[in-house]
Amino acid sequence: MNYNIEGEPLPVVICNLEANETMITEKGAMSWMTPNMKMETTSNGGIGKMFGRAFSGESMFQNRYTSMGGPGMIAFASCFPGCIRPFQIAPGQEIIAQKSAFLASTSGVELSVFFQKRIGAGFFGGEGFIMQRLSGNGLVFLEFDGYIKEYELAPGQQLVIDTGYLAAMTGNCQLEIQTVPGIKNAVFGGEGLFNTVVTGPGHVWLQSMPVSQLAGAIRPFIPTGN
Repeated sequence: MNYNIEGEPLPVVICNLEANETMITEKGAMSWMTPNMKMETTSNGGIGKMFGRAFSGESMFQNRYTSMGGPGMIAFASCFPGCIRPFQIAPGQEIIAQKSAFLASTSGVELSVFFQKRIGAGFFGGEGFIMQRLSGNGLVFLEFDGYIKEYELAPGQQLVIDTGYLAAMTGNCQLEIQTVPGIKNAVFGGEGLFNTVVTGPGHVWLQSMPVSQLAGAIRPFIPTGN
């Protein structure tokens, strides 16, 4: 399988498959394809995996597209201005991504839920509590919001991130949600009550415009009904 990512900041990934190759995708992600791509809706695992995907922001069922009788083509478009990034997944090379980042993958990639360890902080920490874990073996395409900035963290090096700006990190990074110190800072600082702290070693991808931030910015300009 080969692919091209085109059209940022409204990107689409166009995948060219060999005969009998299969892509797995979130419901509704397919944009266009050749007629020989056969679709099958599947639970792709037991009840536990289905609910795990639901917790991580995806639908309980996934679609499998297989190229029948020869090469095929299928395209997946992002649902938000930003970028689509490819990641090669292998044992020991897991990726932890923001909720709803999964767009499509080859059949060997497994999508599951990743919980932040401190449950109490996590429930109040918003987007940082539940993330997606991509494991197995294969290629996955993730969609991120806005511009992406990357950092390579050394062992013990930390990065403090406002909730929602963490797009993805390698599986060897450590993640913790911490409260903003000081009542005055938390109440009047305008930065929320929690920050996400990522500790290396590992690689981190940050996004410049989380969809939640965009929604908050345009909400005052949306007319309300009388």
